[in-house]
Parts: sequence; structure tokens; C-alpha cells
Amino acid sequence: MKGIQETSNKTYRQLMGNGLRYEIPKFQRDYTWEYEQWDDLWQDIKMLITNEEKEHYLGYLVLQTSNNKNYFIIDGQQRLTTLSILILTVLKCLNDLVESNVESDNNYKRKENLLNSYIGYVDPVTLISNNKLKLNRNSDDYYKQYLVLLRDLPLRNTNTSEKHMRECFNWYYDKVKKEFKSGEKLAGFIDDIVDKLFFTVIEVTDQLNAFKVFETLNARGVQLSSSDLLKNHLFSVVDETKPHVSEIEELENIWSSIVGKLGEQKFEDYLRYYWNSYNKTVGKKNLFKTIKSSILTKEAAFSLVRNLKDTADLFLAIQNPDDEFWKSNLEIKESLGELKLFQIRQTNSLLLSGYKNLEINYFKKLVKICAVISFRYNIIGGLNPNAQEDVYNSIALKINTEKKYGILDFQSIYVPDSSFENDFSTKQFKNTSRNHKIVKYILAKIEEYKFRNEINYDSDLYTIEHILPESADESWGNFSQEELNRSIYRIGNLCLLERKLNKEADILKYIDKVKIFEKSKSHLTSSIPNNYTSWNEAKVSSRQKELAKDAKSIWRIQELN
Repeated sequence: MKGIQETSNKTYRQLMGNGLRYEIPKFQRDYTWEYEQWDDLWQDIKMLITNEEKEHYLGYLVLQTSNNKNYFIIDGQQRLTTLSILILTVLKCLNDLVESNVESDNNYKRKENLLNSYIGYVDPVTLISNNKLKLNRNSDDYYKQYLVLLRDLPLRNTNTSEKHMRECFNWYYDKVKKEFKSGEKLAGFIDDIVDKLFFTVIEVTDQLNAFKVFETLNARGVQLSSSDLLKNHLFSVVDETKPHVSEIEELENIWSSIVGKLGEQKFEDYLRYYWNSYNKTVGKKNLFKTIKSSILTKEAAFSLVRNLKDTADLFLAIQNPDDEFWKSNLEIKESLGELKLFQIRQTNSLLLSGYKNLEINYFKKLVKICAVISFRYNIIGGLNPNAQEDVYNSIALKINTEKKYGILDFQSIYVPDSSFENDFSTKQFKNTSRNHKIVKYILAKIEEYKFRNEINYDSDLYTIEHILPESADESWGNFSQEELNRSIYRIGNLCLLERKLNKEADILKYIDKVKIFEKSKSHLTSSIPNNYTSWNEAKVSSRQKELAKDAKSIWRIQELN
């Protein structure tokens, strides 16, 4: 990947036992590890010192450098900070031995050697520490003045990050003190693990390349927080203006409020949908680059985070039909429920723009249009959703400027009746939990349209019955093996059936199943015996074509037909 200088595996000794310096960007997240993470690391380390494992992998470490001497830690700060604190607890134990006159000279030398190798050095006159690791703005003073100098750790007037570091230090100090009684064993402990703990180190040249690395690693299932990059950019823009401390605190409070509501991962999705509700569509890979080039002033940074905060609740509500936002509008709630069922996200930017700029009745119609289009285009048509997002984006921008939209704006992504009916007539739904819910929804909607009989598709009272059973073979009825394979998952072979009746039907022959179907309160199901005296591939097709005609009338936008 362009911008990556080097990728390699390095032990902790190779990382820290040299003249290199590492810095956590001052506006990156604070130290947040707690007991669970400390204990996980400690248990892994114990496996090393008992030789149950020969080495332990600590994951990816993403570093940014321009000179191969000084590195910004883009990802990995929690792990490096914790390991540094662990080493400091060993230094504290060695210092305790020195003060107790236990091998004072040797233990002093051990402490100084480990300090210089893995922490840094302390000026003997000024007692100012020059450390290999520099923490962020909320943590570094505490780290330098108390932890590195092995002073008593204050209990009051500490921020959350300092509290976590104090508790981490005390937790490891108790563990180390109980585990190792002599200076030789304490020093040997560190000397042993620094060669057995290793990272995959990725070095990049700038933040933008770091963001691309994050995208690649996330695609491989490695969860990293690329939102830290944006935070660091925004805070750096403000910091360049030499702001009053209250301004940074305000920015921090707003940012924490947003991430607190959304979580790190959802925040990244939210940021893209928010941005695209005001600007031409930007893909995930180019989002950071675009925002970085657009937000260049303190005013722009504050405006962005305040707007993000104000819109966060709306973004969450759009994805949650049961949110308080919609309690007085059942039609919006129903349409949002359909979009959630369909797992449609391409509409997010449009709905953000629509809710902010339209009267509620026009917004209600907008959500309904999106649900109908999504059913025709995504669920039945299975068409490429990328084209949809561009159309939705252009309508969102129109709504922002003109405070209105036109039905014809959706024409290019509205599947016409003829195509929709053909697609529906051949559609299959393999048996997955998501498809099970969608088929229940489809059949319940047709039931309501055709018989005015409401069945709650979310209810567990009904399930999906395969008229031709999934486990059927050629002895079941008038189906060849090829016909079996073609027919089992077609909509025409599926019906709603009460759960208790479904157990009775199981794999019975058609002539016996229909006696059970007659008992169903679903009229679509109970009418099957009257309409079909036998069951074969032609009957499946016939029933599905009838359902397709009803579907064409249910999921439609009159003005686009």
C-alpha cells in the first residue's frame, strides 16, 4: 500500500530498548484499560514466564513517522502504556528493596538499567524525565511526575485517565510484588518477557495513509478506531489557534458526548452519512481525506462537532423504529421498521436531510417511498445498491437547498411494474433467519391486502411452512430431483402457518398437509386446499404469479407507474 514504509514483527525489546521515541498524539483518546484487560495481559505473561508459551502476540501497532526516529502512535497506545506501567511497577519493587537495604547496590543498578532501557532517563539535578513514551495531554504530566519518578500516586484531583493509570499501577504492583521476591528475579522477569512479547508494526508516513491502513485492517477483521484520526485533526486545527483551555474542554465534552451516544464503530458510519447529507457522496476510503481538506479553521471544527452532536439522536432514531421520535407517528415507524428489516442503509443521508428540512407529512411520504423502492430494488430485484446511494444523495442535496423533492427524482431506481412482477414470480428465499423474517413480512402484507386480515409478522405465533418440505425427496410427490431443487425455496412454495400447526405438518404428503392448512387463521394458507388439489412445480409457479400480482399493487408508488 502506498505510504507504508515498513511492516515487520518486533519484540518489545526491539521497540523500546533503543534510542527511538514514541508519542501518543495529544488529542487521541485517554488511557481507558481496566481490570479485565490488565488481567488478560497478566495471564498471558504468566504463560510466558512458566514456559507454557514461548511467545505472545500483542496485535498490530500502527506508527506514523517522517524521520524513523520519532513516532506517533496511531493505534496501540493502550497496550504500550500498560506495558510501560507494568515495567514501572517492577522498578518500584526494586526501589523498595534498595530502600530496605536488600542488595542495595545491585538492585539500584538493576533499576537504573531497566529505567534507561525501557522508560527513559531522569535528570539527577532537575528530576525531569526524558521518556521514550510520551502520553496524550490528559495523561503525560501524571505519567512523568508521578509514575516514572515512582512517587506516591495522588488520590484526589485526578482525571479519569490518571485514575485508570493509578489503578493499573497498583494492580500490577501487587501482582509483581507477590510473584517475585528478589531483585534478580524482578530483573529477570523483564529481561525475559521483552523478548517474548511482540507486535506486527506498520509504519506510515502520514495520518491519511494511517487511515487507509485502518480500512485495510478493519476489512480483515482487526477492529481499530479510525475516528481517533479525525479527532486528532479537529483538535489540532483548534490547538493551532492557541485557544483558551475552556475551548479545548468544550470540544472534548462535545466529542465525548457524540462518541458516548454512538460508540466508536457506529460513529464512523454516522460521520459518513452525516457528511453525505450535506455534500456530494464520499466513500469510506476518501472520507477522512475530504473532511481533513474541508475543515481548516477553528470555527469549522466547532461547527462540525456541534452539528454532529445535534444530529446524533436523529441518526440513532432513523435506525430504531421504536425510538421516542416516532411514538406519535405510526406510519413513519412502520416504514422505518421495513427499512430496518431490509437492512437498508443507503437511505440514511437522505432521511437525515429530509427530517431536518421537510414538514412531517412530506417526511412521512419520503420514508414510505424509500421503503417501497428498497423492497422492489434490493429485496426482490437484488440490484446494485451503489447506484441507489448516488440518487439518494442528489435528492438529499436538493432537499437541503430547495426544501422539497419530487417523486420523479426517484424514477431511475424505481423498478417498473413489469420487471418487478417478473422478478417476484421467480424469487427464492433460502432458509436463513433474515429471510425467514422477510418472507413472513411479505406474506403478512399480502394477507392484509387481500383479506383485510392483520397478522403481525414480528410475532412468534406464526412461522414459515415449506409446502414442499426442505427435506423432501422424489417420493414426496410429483417432483423430479431438479424440480425439487428449483421449487423448495420459491415464494410460491411458502406459506404462513401457526407454530403449533407447523409441527403437525412437518413432512406430511400434500394430501395430508392441506387438512392442517385448513385450520390456519391465515386466509392465504387456509385457501390453498381450495385452489390447488395437488402440488407440483407448475402449481408453485402458478401460486407465485398470483402473489406477484398482489405484490405489484401493494409495493408501488402510483406516480411512478
